Parts: sequence; structure tokens; C-alpha cells
Amino acid sequence: MSDVLTGQPHEYRRRELIEPDWTRLPGWRDVTRDQWESSQWQRVNCVKNIKQLRALMGDLISEEFYADLEADQQEFATMSMLVPPQMMNTMVPDAVPTTEAFYADPIRRYMIPVKSDRLTTWASHPYSSRDSLHEHDMWVAEGLTHRYPTKVLAELISTCPQYCGHCTRMDLVGNSTPQVDKLKLVLKPIDRYDSMISYLQRSPGVRDVVVSGGDVANVPWKQLEAFLMRLLEIDNIRDIRLATKALSGMPQHWLQGDVVEGLGRVATRARSQGVNLAIHTHVNHANSVTPLVAKAARTALEVGVRDVRNQGVLMRGVNATTPQLLDLCFALQGEASILPYYFYMCDMIPNSEHWRVSVAHAQKLQHDMMGYLPGYATPRIICDVPFVGKRWVHMLNEYDTEHGISYWTKNYRTSIEKDDVEALSRRYEFYDPIDTLPEEGQEWWRKKVIAEAAAL
Repeated sequence: MSDVLTGQPHEYRRRELIEPDWTRLPGWRDVTRDQWESSQWQRVNCVKNIKQLRALMGDLISEEFYADLEADQQEFATMSMLVPPQMMNTMVPDAVPTTEAFYADPIRRYMIPVKSDRLTTWASHPYSSRDSLHEHDMWVAEGLTHRYPTKVLAELISTCPQYCGHCTRMDLVGNSTPQVDKLKLVLKPIDRYDSMISYLQRSPGVRDVVVSGGDVANVPWKQLEAFLMRLLEIDNIRDIRLATKALSGMPQHWLQGDVVEGLGRVATRARSQGVNLAIHTHVNHANSVTPLVAKAARTALEVGVRDVRNQGVLMRGVNATTPQLLDLCFALQGEASILPYYFYMCDMIPNSEHWRVSVAHAQKLQHDMMGYLPGYATPRIICDVPFVGKRWVHMLNEYDTEHGISYWTKNYRTSIEKDDVEALSRRYEFYDPIDTLPEEGQEWWRKKVIAEAAAL
């Protein structure tokens, strides 16, 4: 018998949450705790451009980084810069940042992408698209996507308190960039909400509404509460989910007195009617889970929200290893009362290939995570297949690993396929990042792109 001790692939050690010291950053040396915990201060002091980042960091970060960032904003970025102080403070959280540490930081890598992060070849997949999930095509009213038989997505607003580089709704959300002239919601909010409610009143088959945007934290609370109360008047609506990255990106918003009180009113009404009210947030790394984030989640639960759940996105350089995912899940579930729910494969939007992982990689992550968390808190890794919807990564029908093409089927029609007799028998394709393929596969794609360009 071997006398070599073999431990577990991943060893759990409890890590208590810590709020990083924001005064380690030169621009915030004099910021008080009262200021830090104010949502108004957080909103006013977001980092929106390179000038503001320089003012915050002083001489900690080299000019090389700023030039790299400027090049990315001009050539690649699909989202404009908007980073709340809360999120900035979780970058290099344990030390005064250096250029090297800032470059390597996982939260920086998706919130403040730079040109050198991107792939020099295949920065975009040939089949990437601005609205990669075709949500806009499935609008049944402005901002209301009816993609699943019993569920709708209500995009109330096209802004967020923070803009993530990998945003799947980069076609609509946020400010235009040199690469993307954004679509615009044209109706006044009250008219948009009226049209959504009218559709839902006429649609008894819909029971589940994801209230999103953008981010519901940017909807004035009185407007949001009024919309939620109108949803609760529709008898067939049994699930309401509020989508907000701001629970982690700006927890101060969800700790405001008026928001907490209003959320309590909505939760009480929902509970009295047997309606499940939940908050879905978006955390991608354990460093984002701080005491303020935990306080915001637990406050929501205390006032009657049924669940606070996390929907992260798998990204290379951020969280695409088993230890990174498990550490995040332990922090969410064990320290912040947030249920690890989904991890999505990053969608096929332009300039996202350096973040995306292959289906095979996602399958291995799902395999390697099993057994470490309670079953109810073990997240499912999801491939959101265009025209199909969310599928667990092991549910594919066929997988050509050499060319990086997976094939999927579905069991329902979207709102644009009512008359499509082949919708349920067709196979739908999803594509791995080309740089992850064997050389034979990459060469096949090179020839394919050249041939398709010549045919135009």
C-alpha cells in the first residue's frame, strides 16, 4: 500500500467575509463609512472613464495600463465603463494595487477589459451577434420577451448601476460605444409598462415573470413597486423574479430605507397570495461577496423575499476553474445566504471569445463541482442556446469536438415559431471558441470563413 497521502481535489476552508479597506486607494483616503454605505454617494462616485480611474488610483497603475484600456474602448468594448465604488473596491482587495496585480484581478478582467485581454485571432466568433439570444426578435410588447411557454422577460429599463464587459444584452443596454450604436426603448416608461401588463392580462398561459432590464435597481422604487403590484393583480402570475446585479455591485441600494420598506410591502402581498417572489443577482467571483452584500441579501430575506439566487457567467480568467467556482459558491451559500443557482456559458456576443469556454470545459466543471455542496445549492451550468433556451451542458444531442459544434433540440416553440412545424424536430447549433479547438478544427474554420466571405 502506498504511504503517500492523497487529499481531496479541493479542500474546504471557511473564509469569513471582509469588506476591503477602500482608503487604501488614493482617491478614497478620506471617505467615511457613512459615505461608503450611502447609495447616493456610490452612484455619484462611479468610475465612468479613464480620467476618473486615474484620479482614484493615483500613480499606482502605469500609463501602459491606461493606454491598453483606451485602445480597448476605441476598438473592442461593447459596453461603456461604469463601475461603482463597491465593485472597484473588490479589485485587488487585500493590498494596495500594483499594475501587475490590477491586470491579473478577475473582477477587473470583466468589468474593465483592456485590449491585451482580447484574443488577437478570433476576437469574435464568426457567428457572434449583437442580440445573440434573439430576445428582441421575440418581443411581444416593447421590452417584453416571450421566449418560453410559461415565462416572459420584462426589460423595464435599459440602464444599470454598473456595466459588465460580457453583457448578453449589449445590443440594448447602456451607452453606445465606438463599436455599438445601441438600440433604444422609445416608449415612455408608463406606456411601456402598460403594454406589458396588457399582454400579460391577455396571456393566461404565462405564470412566471422575470423583471429585469438593464437592472431593476435603476428603476425608481415607486415605479417598480407599482409595476410589481400590478403583476400581483394578475391571477395566473405565480412567480416573480427581480434581476439585479446591484445586489452585489451596489448593495447600498438594496439597503436604503425606502427600498427595504417597499420590498417588504411587495413581499407581504406576494406571500399572502401564494406568489413566489425572488431576487436573482449576478456574482462571478468570491471577492465580490462582502459583508455589505450579505447584509443586503439577508435583509431581503428578512422582509419576506422567498429566495435570493445567483446567476453567474463562466469566464476564462475570472472563474472558469473548479476551485474558483467552489470558493464562490461557498461564499454565496455559506456566508451570504445567496443560493448558487446557475452559471451560464458566456453568450456569443462580439469580442467575447477570450471569456468564453467550450461546452466540454463546462461539462468538466459541472462534473468536478458535484459532491462539495448541498444538492439544493449545487449550481447547474447552463448553455443558453439561440432559439432553444437554457439547457444543462450535458443535454446536448451531438457534439463535434474537432470543429467545436454542439447540436441541441428543444421541446417548445418560442413566440416567433407558432407556425413552424419543424421547430421541435430541428437541431440547433452552438459553437465553442475557435482558439480552444485542435489545429485541424481551427484550420477548418479559417477555410470556412474565407469561403463564406467569397460567396457574398
